[in-house]
Amino acid sequence: TLYLSFFYAATAALPAAFSDRLPHFLVEPEDKYIVKNKPVTLTCRSTPATQIYFKCNGEWVHQDDHYIEHSVDPATGLPVMWVTIDITRQQVEKIFGLDEYWCQCVAWSTTGTQKSQKAYIRIAYLRKNFEEEPQSKEVALDQEVSLRCHPPEGVPPAEVEWQRNEDLVDPASDPNFVIMPDHNLVIKAARLADTGNYTCVAKNIVARRKSNSATVLVFVNGGWSTWTTWSSCSAVCGRGWQKRSRSCTNPTPLNGGTSCDGQNVQKSACVATCPVDGGWSEWSKWSACGADCSMWRSRECTQPSPGTGGKDCQGLDLQSLNCTSEQCPQKVFPLHLTSVSRLTAVRGAEDVALYVGMVAVALCLTLLLIVVVLVYRRKKEGLDADVADSSILTTGFQPMGIKPSKPENSHLLTIQPDLTTTTTSYQGTLRSRHDATAKFSMTNGPLLDPLPNGSHTLHNGKLNPDPAEFVSRFSTQSYFKTLPRDVANTSYGTFNFLGGRLTIPNTGISLLIPPEAIPRGKIYEIYLTVQRKEDLRLPLAGCQTLLSPVVSCGPPGVVLSRPVILSMDHCFDACLDNWAVRLKKQNYEGTWEDVLLMGEELVSEPFYCQLEAETCRLFSEQLGTFAVVGESLHMGAAKRLRLVLFSDAYCSTLEYNIRVYCMDDTQDVFKEVMQMERQLGGRLIDEPHVLLFKDSYHNLRLSIHDMPQAHWRSKLLAGYQEIPFYHIWNGSQRYLHCTFTLERLSLSTCELTCQLCVWQVEGEGQSFSLDFNIFLVMDSNATALAGPSAFQIPYLIRQKICSSLDAPCPNGADWRMLAQRLKLERYGHFFASKASPTSGILDLWEAQHFHSGNINQLAAVMADIGKQEAMIFLVSDGDC
Repeated sequence: TLYLSFFYAATAALPAAFSDRLPHFLVEPEDKYIVKNKPVTLTCRSTPATQIYFKCNGEWVHQDDHYIEHSVDPATGLPVMWVTIDITRQQVEKIFGLDEYWCQCVAWSTTGTQKSQKAYIRIAYLRKNFEEEPQSKEVALDQEVSLRCHPPEGVPPAEVEWQRNEDLVDPASDPNFVIMPDHNLVIKAARLADTGNYTCVAKNIVARRKSNSATVLVFVNGGWSTWTTWSSCSAVCGRGWQKRSRSCTNPTPLNGGTSCDGQNVQKSACVATCPVDGGWSEWSKWSACGADCSMWRSRECTQPSPGTGGKDCQGLDLQSLNCTSEQCPQKVFPLHLTSVSRLTAVRGAEDVALYVGMVAVALCLTLLLIVVVLVYRRKKEGLDADVADSSILTTGFQPMGIKPSKPENSHLLTIQPDLTTTTTSYQGTLRSRHDATAKFSMTNGPLLDPLPNGSHTLHNGKLNPDPAEFVSRFSTQSYFKTLPRDVANTSYGTFNFLGGRLTIPNTGISLLIPPEAIPRGKIYEIYLTVQRKEDLRLPLAGCQTLLSPVVSCGPPGVVLSRPVILSMDHCFDACLDNWAVRLKKQNYEGTWEDVLLMGEELVSEPFYCQLEAETCRLFSEQLGTFAVVGESLHMGAAKRLRLVLFSDAYCSTLEYNIRVYCMDDTQDVFKEVMQMERQLGGRLIDEPHVLLFKDSYHNLRLSIHDMPQAHWRSKLLAGYQEIPFYHIWNGSQRYLHCTFTLERLSLSTCELTCQLCVWQVEGEGQSFSLDFNIFLVMDSNATALAGPSAFQIPYLIRQKICSSLDAPCPNGADWRMLAQRLKLERYGHFFASKASPTSGILDLWEAQHFHSGNINQLAAVMADIGKQEAMIFLVSDGDC
């Protein structure tokens, strides 16, 4: 009845000229998808129509749910109706079974009715799990690769695209890629550039899903180059050998490809023609005496002539001889001269020749004397100029008087040591640079008399320096302009060819200078320091993060004969599958350069790195400023954070603050925070805790729970505190912390027990119990060790071990077995590139085990190898 009443009312308003026409749909409802909880709108437009209503799944939609607009078509004058309705997710979810939710509109006119097409309304979704994910593959160069992908179920069906190393794979720009109709990715011919991590990405209007990455490794099998030409015969005369070679470089095997089969060297027998050395013929007869009172004779190298590489004749092929007075042609004198005058003239000519010869000899002797004097003076001046710093002392020099040098040469000392005198420790007193007037003498003995003016003393290889004087003196030089003024984090000492060690206590940072690293005859004053991040900005690109302290050692430009070992902590999970880790070095202009990609080191480069669980040990042939920077390859990468809790040492009020620091898990940062808290009057209230912080872009949340409510309450308005992800991941903010302000209900309350909960958003958390029975441990003073006291292995014993193990041994009892027993065989190719592989192994052992190494255990390893030299470890230093 309701619809009829509307129908008749509309019919009365319809012009009579169009009362016999059926309705015509201008707009029909279309299929729609409901995304999450957002309703969809269906539209229907018809002319001429008296009424339009929607019917959904066979039931009429209530009139109040329609939105109706009336208009007139200006071209035809016909009435036009526009009707819309909204469909919600709840309406669609009420339909169960196999039937889908549909709607259509019905239009009326005076002539009849018309129905529109059905519009289906579906709830859009995309499942999380892929039905089939791509799998990692290793393929040869130019081989076809197929990566399968079946996207998750979804409505509407998901579209699929592929990524390589997070970059979109576009078959239109690179025809080598083809995405098949079944969503599989095909690489027609694998190239080296196609190596990478491939990800299948499924997306529709609801969500975007990524599959697990599949690694495609394109390897290259090695191929032989062409043979070189045959070498010359090994024998100079008679039967010998000649050889030719080829290399497995056409192409070079890459990414695990197979090496070339066969020999790289061929030998062949050869016969060399014996050389014929030349011989002289007989001398010819003397020539007649010439006008110059000389006569000549000659010979030739023709008996036999030299051939097939034989030697030429040795000696002169022409001789001359002065003629006697009888043979020499006589001069014709005038007739008026007597015979006596003629004799006097002849003798006068002979005297002139004699005098000329004597003058020439005298001139030569004078010039030779002048040259000797100049050379002597220059050597003496060079010796004075080479003595650079009278505060540098070692034993074993020849006795001599030495002047203090000019300040501009203060970084070198180039006195040649007397190697016939040996010593096992440095003792004595060092003169200050400022006394430039008096000479001092150096003797072969181990002790020197104290000098009058300001001095630094070095006992048993330990330097007790004045850091403030060192910083002020060195910061005036051009290459020390960036040297920080924080003397607490700086160590320095003087070293010669015996080497030594610099350490910055409680930071995990040390510099090992192996024996023979400094050339003999040179003495360097070397420093080691930690750069504060606020003093030295390290540029980080993209998602890079700082993984180590910024460490400087110098002075730069020092000439080293072998690598030194710089040890410093790092704060990542040490899995190079998760990270791209680079070593950065600051050049002389102050800009940072990438000098090493860890995992891809080359033994020919001046830098090589051994990565341990918490420490990075850098072999470096140069001194400078270094830092380790990493970029995560996927979300599984994690940094190690150290959570440290402090509170006020004394509290006289009801409020009590707990400061939770979130810092990189390196000892230098912890030391800085401890120093800062001492200045603030804080105290450590619990042992530091280690937390793995993943590259998931989620913030870090902290909260305190389970406080005794009868004695304590929290003054925080929120249930937790949050530290942004990028503040932590960037690593440039040293002292990130949050403060929990608690209130005790009585001044007599002196104990607090609670739980600290730490977690990343959408990640697993950790919970720590807090107590306050931890006492602060004071740091020790920085030390510098020079000479034998810096090493556990005595120098002479070290030389014997190197000479014993460097030479290859048929049964393998050489440096390779030592590296294997010390679990250092991973770096065998690096040691093999050095002149003394054993020396490199012992350097690394010294760097690793300075405080914890047991020399008897090393002796046991030597005995196990089968070397009798192991017994000398048990000899005391006095016996050595």
